[in-house]
Amino acid sequence: MADQPAVDRVVPAGQARAVFDGRHDDLEPAPVRQHDVGEPAGTAVHGLLVQSAAYTLARRGDRDGMRELTDEAAAIAKELGEATLLRDHGDGFSPLTVQLHKISAETHAGDPRAPLDAARAISLKALPSVERRSRALGDIAVTYDRLGRRSDCVRTLLAAERCAPQGTHARPAAKAVISSLLVSGPTSTELRGFAERSGVLV
Repeated sequence: MADQPAVDRVVPAGQARAVFDGRHDDLEPAPVRQHDVGEPAGTAVHGLLVQSAAYTLARRGDRDGMRELTDEAAAIAKELGEATLLRDHGDGFSPLTVQLHKISAETHAGDPRAPLDAARAISLKALPSVERRSRALGDIAVTYDRLGRRSDCVRTLLAAERCAPQGTHARPAAKAVISSLLVSGPTSTELRGFAERSGVLV
């Protein structure tokens, strides 16, 4: 039906709910057929659903499941081309946004080096906005903190701040990293200044 929501045209409603709930085991393959989609935006919605499920699995520690679904989302994005679709849905959907999503997902999945590998696959200058660049740098800073690379962590946090000061200062993950750095080793003028601007030190 022409007025049927895009999500329901791409995957059955129950499968869509399973994606958002993170119940990956409940999903059965839902190939995107031409008569199901009808337009690139419908395929992109399917890709966003798969990407959302991947992030849920990452937060649950299912690294293999996350990577499987992220690869699936990347394949869908590649099929659609380089253009960003669904710009009114967050960052939209494209090969670049899937890779950005992978950086965040790998940060939650538990392999401390994987987010850096994901980040190397893109150019930060190519990101769609300074806010998105700041978020990616924040994820990388978290990784550096987990690896014990204090100077790289602080340098990356400062780079994120230069991109989007307010967003970086308000981000809970950045505040947690700053708090960890303040109590786990020597502090620099740059770190203390960042902590003050973020409200961690008052």
